[in-house]
Amino acid sequence: MSRTARDVDGLLRMLDEIFPSPQPFWDDFYADRDRAVPFFVTSPDENLVSYVDEGLLEPGRALDFGCGAGRNAMHLAATGFDVDAVDLSETAIAWARERAPEIRFRQGDAFTLDLAGPYDLIYDSGCFHHLAPHRRISYLDLVDRLLAPGGHLAMTCFVTGADNTGAELPDADLYRQGALHGGLAYSPDELRAIFAHLTPVEIRPMRAQPPGSPVFGEDFLQAALFRR
Repeated sequence: MSRTARDVDGLLRMLDEIFPSPQPFWDDFYADRDRAVPFFVTSPDENLVSYVDEGLLEPGRALDFGCGAGRNAMHLAATGFDVDAVDLSETAIAWARERAPEIRFRQGDAFTLDLAGPYDLIYDSGCFHHLAPHRRISYLDLVDRLLAPGGHLAMTCFVTGADNTGAELPDADLYRQGALHGGLAYSPDELRAIFAHLTPVEIRPMRAQPPGSPVFGEDFLQAALFRR
């Protein structure tokens, strides 16, 4: 761990070292394509599909934050969006590029990549709940820098009080334990407080989907849509 932090970025990087890097896990997950859940890899999120179908989101420039193998980026591109997509996993990005070479996929840390906003939509399917608490600062800064006036932030994340969901621990306990326990769960009120500078359009449980559905949905997740 770094001995001395001289600025905010140095402090954030030092705190990163408390927790294991998520990149090896996701590289391993996507490396075994037979093991990688086909439903999770191929089907767009039900909330994203509904936002577009209902006219809550109109085509424009979109950033898919934590895009994995590209399932949501591909849906956005198919419905008229101009898409940039970013993921930390080299393996996921390599797979995504095979599937949709027309989309601008980039591998790396979205907080340090040179991303050219503004974006009319920032979409996050399950990335926010894997961030350590101090990286909420970086996330809010990214949204502030890249989201266009009138643009939307849409996300799915673990919800508190659900089975098979993320950790519901105070931030301080996560640092004492040096673990994120597979992800953090948030209540709707916590999301409203974290993104208080945005206007909530909708925060609701994700709609669980039956086997064979063309869209993805699990009831231990929630969907949130905010407007700037």
